[in-house]
Amino acid sequence: MESSSRSSAANGLWNSPRPQCSKEAQDLLRVIKEESRLTNLKRKEVVRSSEDEAALPRAVVSTEFVQRPPSLRPLRRSAESCQSGNSYEREMFRPGPARDLEKEKRRLQSIFATGKEESRVPKKPPASSQPEASEERDRYQEIMMEIEERKQFLADMAALGQEREYTIIINTQISQRIRELEQLKRKKDPE
Repeated sequence: MESSSRSSAANGLWNSPRPQCSKEAQDLLRVIKEESRLTNLKRKEVVRSSEDEAALPRAVVSTEFVQRPPSLRPLRRSAESCQSGNSYEREMFRPGPARDLEKEKRRLQSIFATGKEESRVPKKPPASSQPEASEERDRYQEIMMEIEERKQFLADMAALGQEREYTIIINTQISQRIRELEQLKRKKDPE
């Protein structure tokens, strides 16, 4: 009784001694691994189980090793096949689109002189005063429409009870539009 209690006390109840593999058994396992055609994954599994001194895996799913498909082309070509192809012919030079060197020179001169690239905007002949007047009228009408839209929006929000949230924002926008109208009038009056 004492002997059994000593062994359990030394090793613990759940820490029972594991069987040791002899050196010959380990060598035999190594030779079997090398001779067998196992994948690396299966070999690692066998090594892990032998290190843990646990039982070896009983069933091996596949003992086939992975083969690479045969190469479709030979590794070396014969001299005749190399010379028969177009490998030794030089490509003809094909120039790209030509650029205007004088224009490029003027552009670079302006960059070095002013530090900026000058924008090339074609000069338009002065337009008659009638299109400007119609543009001013159109802009005037557009601003008036925007003011009316904002007033209508405020009225809608007042009907929904949310006027307090939008009053300041919309009034600011309306005052901006009124200032734009005043600027248009100033431009129109000096002429």
